[in-house]
Amino acid sequence: MDAPENIKKADSFLNLIRSSKKGKFKIYIGLAAGVGKSYKMLEEAHKLLKSGVDVQIGYIETHNRAETERLVAGLPVIPRKRLFYKGHSLEEMDIDAVLNAHPEVVIVDELAHTNVQGSKNEKRWQDVMEILDSGINVIAAVNIQHIESLNNVVQKVTGLEVTERVPDSVIRSADEVVNIDLTIDELHQRLKEGKIYAMEKVDSALRNFFQKENLMQLRELALREVANQVERKFDTELTSKGHKSNDRFLCCISTNNEISKLSIRKAARLANRFDAEWFVLYIQTEAESSDNINLAAQRYLINNFQLATEMGATVHRVKGNDIVQEIVAFAKEKNVTLVICGASDPGIWEKLKGKNITRDLVKAFQGTETDIFIVN
Repeated sequence: MDAPENIKKADSFLNLIRSSKKGKFKIYIGLAAGVGKSYKMLEEAHKLLKSGVDVQIGYIETHNRAETERLVAGLPVIPRKRLFYKGHSLEEMDIDAVLNAHPEVVIVDELAHTNVQGSKNEKRWQDVMEILDSGINVIAAVNIQHIESLNNVVQKVTGLEVTERVPDSVIRSADEVVNIDLTIDELHQRLKEGKIYAMEKVDSALRNFFQKENLMQLRELALREVANQVERKFDTELTSKGHKSNDRFLCCISTNNEISKLSIRKAARLANRFDAEWFVLYIQTEAESSDNINLAAQRYLINNFQLATEMGATVHRVKGNDIVQEIVAFAKEKNVTLVICGASDPGIWEKLKGKNITRDLVKAFQGTETDIFIVN
């Protein structure tokens, strides 16, 4: 990104934060570590500071990169909080110090970070939500692989499960989302020059996460994500002028943990893309009463309810033995336009009786205005 364009984006955010007393939120998204998210945040902070904005660093991770460390110089830094965990002294962003200082803008790096046990909030994105609620504007950064609904996709691409994740609802809440793009060759060159990791880690990185094919797919995901956010913002502005989306999506889950998580993430992506209201429905049959299912299944179910809520869904739990009938009734009641569910895996008795929930569900909605999306 050239200097004039960067100045223009900084001016845009400056106008945004001064147009409202509520905290405004800007996120820089990148395809991987080393593309320059922290660098761009600090560049913008210097621009805002020169414009008379009270901007301070809440948390920045330089990773000992000389070019990033040089940009920290000259910017006010809110001291970090020191915590002791398992015999180690660790530093975290001091959210209370940020709230007390109450700058006009605060810089917060690594949005997906999990705070040390004993911190005020479990996740840094929760810190940011609290800071925004206090009326402080935030500029933050995150890599594309940390977005919750993309977890399964990223795992297929890289072979790695990313454990630190940010709910899509947090990304959707941003007033601006900016992609920090870099070609794969440029990123590899930075890596080989030791500008991302220490030299002894470069060969391992190139063989694993930083493989060219991995990065190409992550880059595409990042570009698509930001494009979707821009389109969503445009659609939201149209909605405020009277053009409201009529889409309402229903995600049906079961005690099958993996297919349920996959269905929730797929539904969240679709709802975000079409700016649709969406629901998650679990139908508890007699066979799945709390007395009949094991504690692990109950725990998975509760975790998926929480996941869906964090991603913006309204969760409903109903009792009934005819799963298809319950889904159809709920969809009719809520005027659902799209039903998302995992492909059913019928047991021996269902096979003997010729039952298949997926097939029966498709048949039940034939000739209606409701579409079916099957997640495999």
